[in-house]
Amino acid sequence: MEIRAATELPARREPIELHTADGLTLVGELAQPLDRPPVATLVTLHPLPTHGGFMDSHVYKKAANRLPALADLAVLRFNTRGTSSDRGTSQGAFDGGEGERYDVAAALEYAEYHDLPHVWVVGWSFGTELALKWAHDPLVEGAILLSPPLHRATDADLDAWARFGRPLTALVPEFDDYLRPEEARARFARVPQAEVIGVDGAKHLWVGEPYVRTVLDEIVKRVNPAAWPLPTEV
Repeated sequence: MEIRAATELPARREPIELHTADGLTLVGELAQPLDRPPVATLVTLHPLPTHGGFMDSHVYKKAANRLPALADLAVLRFNTRGTSSDRGTSQGAFDGGEGERYDVAAALEYAEYHDLPHVWVVGWSFGTELALKWAHDPLVEGAILLSPPLHRATDADLDAWARFGRPLTALVPEFDDYLRPEEARARFARVPQAEVIGVDGAKHLWVGEPYVRTVLDEIVKRVNPAAWPLPTEV
């Protein structure tokens, strides 16, 4: 069977709640391999909720639908404060990336408390800003950024990640609306351990199955290289 956009492979999927240090309850889901423990964990940070971003944004939904079965990964998705999806609405209100520091911390605390292994943070658009600003946690083994705008995240945040020392990969669409590969390479040059990968033909939202496959392949290549490349059929 060919893996298509709507393919959902077997996994253990459970609704979860995250509790922030400033007293909010956030809703999410954890997907894990069906009959074995995960070898690594993705904590996903979604695009801008004021522009339609949420835990079900399509790349993350497809990651949760495929990667537990294909790559033995746990995929943790959640709605940041004030964000809604079919799973429900997280308490609080959008705070422009500042109060969301507590949301990132709550997701990482959940992963640590539940002994989820080898945690990598994956941010997309607004989520990349949250990763760069707030994911400097000893639990985090690295970060993968999808379409980083480097708008709220500044050179000071890049310098902080350079000092943090963990691997950083940025997947930058050729036709991104905010930051394109050449400029991204110049900006991320501040981070010695950063790798910038330009993706030909792609746009900010990664619409189209070929681009989703590229994203998921690049994630797996770094987080569980034994499962790379991902199959296109099951």
